[in-house]
Amino acid sequence: MASAAVPALAASAAEKAIAEWNRPASDITHLVFSTYSGGKAPSADLRLASLLGLRPTVSRTILSLNGCSGGGRALQLAKELAENNRGARVLVACSELTLLAFYGPLEGRLDIIFGQGIFGDGASAAIVGADPVTVGTVERPLFEMAFATQTTISGTEDEITMQLMKGGLDFHVSTRVPKLLKNNIERCLIDALEFLGVSSPTWNDLFWAIHPGGRAILDHVALDGGKLAASRRVLSEFGNMSGATVIFVLDEMRRRMAWGEEVAEWGVMMAFGPGITIETIVLHATCHQEN
Repeated sequence: MASAAVPALAASAAEKAIAEWNRPASDITHLVFSTYSGGKAPSADLRLASLLGLRPTVSRTILSLNGCSGGGRALQLAKELAENNRGARVLVACSELTLLAFYGPLEGRLDIIFGQGIFGDGASAAIVGADPVTVGTVERPLFEMAFATQTTISGTEDEITMQLMKGGLDFHVSTRVPKLLKNNIERCLIDALEFLGVSSPTWNDLFWAIHPGGRAILDHVALDGGKLAASRRVLSEFGNMSGATVIFVLDEMRRRMAWGEEVAEWGVMMAFGPGITIETIVLHATCHQEN
C-alpha cells in the first residue's frame, strides 16, 4: 500500500510546485526524494519521475530514513547540485505515511502512543536552482539558501531511532529530545552566521522556519511569541509530517508574505532528525533584493 501511495502523494505536491514554477516538467534535471515510508527497489523516486513525466536522463537521488531532518537534508543536497551544475533545476520532494509505523502500544513504550498522536501524513515539494531566469518565462525565487550545514549532537544516537522490521517501522523518540535541541541550537546558528560574517546576531531580528517536531520543541526555542507562528500553525493544522513539514512551514511563510506580513531580510530554517542531526540553512528573503 505504501509503495504505491508514497510516490502518488509526492506527485500531487510536485505537480503544484511545477505549475507555480511555470516551466515544463521536462526542464527538471535532478530529483531528490526523501521518505522513510518504504524500502523497495526500484524505489519511490523512479515511480515519481514516471508519474510526473520527467526525462529519462533526470538524475535521481533517494534519501531513506532521514526522518524529520529529511526535508532539510534534501534542500541542502539540492542547493549543492544546483550550484555545481550550471542550469540545473532540482525537484525536491518529501512524502511520508504513518501507515508503516502504525501498531498497538507495547508495554513500557509510551513513545509509540505519543508518536501516533503527533505524526501525520503529508507530502511537499520545491524547485531549487542557482541562476533564476529573468527573461521570457520568469522564475520568481522565494528564498536564497545562503549557507547550509549539518551538525550531529554527540552521544545522541539512541535518542531518535527508526528501523524497518518485519511488522513495520519501529521508531523511538526520547523525552530528552527537546532539551537536547535547546542546548545545541544556538551553537549551530552562531557557527552558520559567523561563516557569513555575522557576529553577535539578535535572534528576534531574523525570520524563523523551524521544523515543528512537537509543541515541546517549539516551546524550548526562546524567541518572541510571533516568531514561530508559521511553525505552530503547520503543527496545529497538519501535525508532524516528518521530512515534509519544514517545506510546509516555508509555504506558510510565503502565504503570510503575500498577505503583506513583514518578513525580515535574513532568517534560518532548521530541521531535526535521528542522530540527533540538526540541519541548518541560512535564508535570504528575495523580496528584499533590489530590482
